[in-house]
Amino acid sequence: MTQLESACKGIITPQMKIAARREGASAETVRKEVAAGRAVIAANIRHKSLLPVVIGRRFGCKINANLGNSGFSTHGGEIKKLRLAVKWGADAVMDLSTGGDLRKLRRAFVRRSPVPVGTVPVYEAMLRAGTVENITPELLLQVIREHAEDGVDFMTVHAGILRKHIPFAKTRVMGIVSRGGAILAKWMNHHRSENPLYTHFADICRIFREYDVTFSLGDALRPGCLADACDRAQYAELETLGELVAVSRKSGAQAMVEGPGHVPLDQIAGTVKKALRVCHDAPFYVLGPLVTDIAAGYDHINAAIGAAQAALHGASFLCYVTPKEHVGFPDCEDVRQGIMALRTAAHAADIARGLEGARRRDDEMSKARYAMDWKRQFALVLDPGRAREYRFQTITETVSEHCAMCGPKFCSVKNSREACGR
Repeated sequence: MTQLESACKGIITPQMKIAARREGASAETVRKEVAAGRAVIAANIRHKSLLPVVIGRRFGCKINANLGNSGFSTHGGEIKKLRLAVKWGADAVMDLSTGGDLRKLRRAFVRRSPVPVGTVPVYEAMLRAGTVENITPELLLQVIREHAEDGVDFMTVHAGILRKHIPFAKTRVMGIVSRGGAILAKWMNHHRSENPLYTHFADICRIFREYDVTFSLGDALRPGCLADACDRAQYAELETLGELVAVSRKSGAQAMVEGPGHVPLDQIAGTVKKALRVCHDAPFYVLGPLVTDIAAGYDHINAAIGAAQAALHGASFLCYVTPKEHVGFPDCEDVRQGIMALRTAAHAADIARGLEGARRRDDEMSKARYAMDWKRQFALVLDPGRAREYRFQTITETVSEHCAMCGPKFCSVKNSREACGR
């Protein structure tokens, strides 16, 4: 049985127990949330190195890091990024490769990754077919099955974009910015046929149930700029995604729903709440969202602003954005900055949501700072390595009664302790 089927039958699986311990929650709470579809445990039965996590609003907000070779990297380079992404705190990774030996890298990711691995099968179908027009439903199903056999835990399936939705994108500033969405729109226009991922959704469900793969229902019509946010195209597809969530659950396959994109700050709360309502409270997975279109070079900060708002209002899975978004291919340092920016956003939202224990580290950090306990401070921060690096750039002593910002004479903590007698 899948995690969903087990949960619905009242069975607590080993994966639920592990995920619950990591959350500091009861296994029964995890089971109930999975049974209701409000949470997922993306855990392919063939991913043997996996340390399961639960994704849902009752639990800590999770972070995904996009990796993969698109012709500007190497197999070894992406494996290094995987290792570092896990070290820096990514809760999941996606292999978005569009170049090199895709299956070799995918299998290496699954073999080496202790966190869930996701993929987008339509990319590989496109590469095998050579052109969009040559893609067939049979090829899509074959690729999806291979990804499942290789141990992929969740897959982005752009089954929600339909022929009737395509005209809605024609008046957009940015049209269709999703790679998978653009491929399928072009395929539908050429063949004058419905989206094969939609017409063959029941077949995909059977594959997913067999290996316990989780759907990440892709938002092919996500807005690629503020001007296109919350438009008819986005919300028309969202209605279809809600339909597909119900179908997947009935089949026994878990599902989460992908969201935008680019959304003005004041519209994020409404976007998230509508998605949760339309998609039956399935976990909502957002890319940022970015709240301005002019932050190239700093889009990790841009995304963190939107992500904190999205997570506060119900998103439970955040896809990182690196500083190189829109302008270049990310290296290891970009991966680090993207992860840390979104981890900060997720943690801020967990605190604001009142998640039990979320603020414990922050309060401990405050005590360590007042005590000038640098060892303790480094143990509590999100990125101890970066904190140590910056600290020792200016002050090399391990033990110090001040930091480099104020120095010993103007240190407010030192003066306060003397003034207050503590």
